[in-house]
Amino acid sequence: MCGIIGAVAERDVVPILIEGLKRLEYRGYDSAGLAVIDQQSLKSKKVSGKVAKLEQEIKDTLLSAPTGIAHTRWATHGKANYENAHPQISKELIALVHNGIVENYSKLRLQLEQWGYEFNSKTDTEVIVHLIHYHFNQSNDLLTAVRTSLQSIEGTYAIAVINPEVPGHLIAARHGSPLVIGIGIGEHFIASDIAALIPVTQKFIFLEDGDIVDLQRNSFKITNSGNPVKRAIHISQLQANAVERGQYRHYMYKEIFEQPQAIKNTIENRIHNSSILETIFGPSTHKLLKNINSVQIIACGTSYHAGLTGRYWIEKFAKIPCTVEIASEFRYRNPLPNSQTLVVTLSQSGETADTLAALNEAKQLGFGPSLAICNVPESAIVRMSDMVLMTHAGPEIGVASTKAFTTQLLSLLMLAVVLGKHNNMDHKIEHRIVDAINILPAQIENVLKLNSIIEQLAGDFADKQHALFLGRGIHYPIAMEGALKLKEISYIHAEAYPAGELKHGPLALVDSKMPVIAVAPNNILQEKLKSNLQEVQARGGQLYIFANHRAIMQELDYVKVIELGEVDDIISPIIYSIPLQLLAYYVALIKGTDVDKPRNLAKSVTVE
Repeated sequence: MCGIIGAVAERDVVPILIEGLKRLEYRGYDSAGLAVIDQQSLKSKKVSGKVAKLEQEIKDTLLSAPTGIAHTRWATHGKANYENAHPQISKELIALVHNGIVENYSKLRLQLEQWGYEFNSKTDTEVIVHLIHYHFNQSNDLLTAVRTSLQSIEGTYAIAVINPEVPGHLIAARHGSPLVIGIGIGEHFIASDIAALIPVTQKFIFLEDGDIVDLQRNSFKITNSGNPVKRAIHISQLQANAVERGQYRHYMYKEIFEQPQAIKNTIENRIHNSSILETIFGPSTHKLLKNINSVQIIACGTSYHAGLTGRYWIEKFAKIPCTVEIASEFRYRNPLPNSQTLVVTLSQSGETADTLAALNEAKQLGFGPSLAICNVPESAIVRMSDMVLMTHAGPEIGVASTKAFTTQLLSLLMLAVVLGKHNNMDHKIEHRIVDAINILPAQIENVLKLNSIIEQLAGDFADKQHALFLGRGIHYPIAMEGALKLKEISYIHAEAYPAGELKHGPLALVDSKMPVIAVAPNNILQEKLKSNLQEVQARGGQLYIFANHRAIMQELDYVKVIELGEVDDIISPIIYSIPLQLLAYYVALIKGTDVDKPRNLAKSVTVE
């Protein structure tokens, strides 16, 4: 949540800051602002609203400078307004941008007020900037002031700080919130995501918890606990146009159509001779998985739905029990550790605060080895885990996850096979799964051809305020994901239920104004699902059935069947998630919402 970018250079950095904010806006878009040092003078500009508004105001002022910091905000403490926007500034001397949450904010604020500081915002961030100002007055050294101030902070943070009395310096630090250094030629940068800096550099250093860096134009020094440290330099393969919309109207739409390639990338070099390679999880995989007798999946949001789906595959093919937990609940229920339980974390960003905390809790409690399924190399979850499987989905900018979800599903299916081989899975079953995986990209491309049909179908939802999604077995989590997508970007209240639960309450909601969307592939549960759908039909509910063929139910004015064609039951959860993504997208267009930046949400949830 929230985006940070900063720069120290010879050239004007304002255009770099604005471009970086645009690339970070998926992390937060309640307000935006920047502060720069121009000839030992601190100048700032901030707005309530999106980066485009800030950009226009800066054009009107002709602002330029060689050193600066900028921020796009997702509100936690305080409303989304001008006063709470970053940068926060103390005494016109210290400017600071911050991601994270200060947990002892109230105590620190009271102390600062006793020292004579007045607060102009409702943010927790303002206590940090006033603390740094206070300690700068004591030491007259910005780096020392930042280090001393952070010793008082409880919580998470990524910060960037500038002071016109020390022009050409930018101090940054992280604890529990991502921050990277971008290395240029005669210039250096800081950002919360490498995507912000791809137009200006391909060389990055990922800061670790406790790191503080003093950035200058020609040098940088990283310390941790006051001691100098060295961090590895990484060369990113990400191209600037990878995070641009191109011909597409929205990032979400682009990312839906990138799924065949994302699946191909996730498969590549992971299958040989009709077998899924065990080493895709790391060189020590065989040893780490040797005595595993259960799996604990930990995730949030869309990743949680992927985990629920993966549980079916793991228990079916690996023949071991699997539990799935929402990360924010895991560490508060006193889970019982088992050293033979594999802990699997799912996260698109690899920086999800609740998932990180849950993984740390599992390690401390004595659970078994950990596996991260993630889309971002060098992220915190990747670094913390014993094994890693990168999903290779590519950058996902739309807040509503699409290709990250389907590549997570594929990764979990591959994990189920590898675990199954440790429990003597029949080679014929593995070969069948591999054959199904290999045709996945082509099958997704076929489903994407339903685009215009689903666009037309979405018109039925123009006046709807509620929707009910149904599924059975492994497709119930897919129904949950479909409901989440619809509510995320169209703001229609949507819920998902196992179809067999209809008679236990939800059927009371069904009438002609309640659309009911069913995930109904041709499997052993189809006849039972068909009976559930007839219960809806008998009560005048509007039915939208995604099925292999029309034979499931006769089409009527209030019953519409969308044919997906024959799909192998093993991979059907992946295939059936695609039309639900398209449905949510087109309904959101009709509703006139901001598809890529839905209200109140941010892409990367880096605070608890």
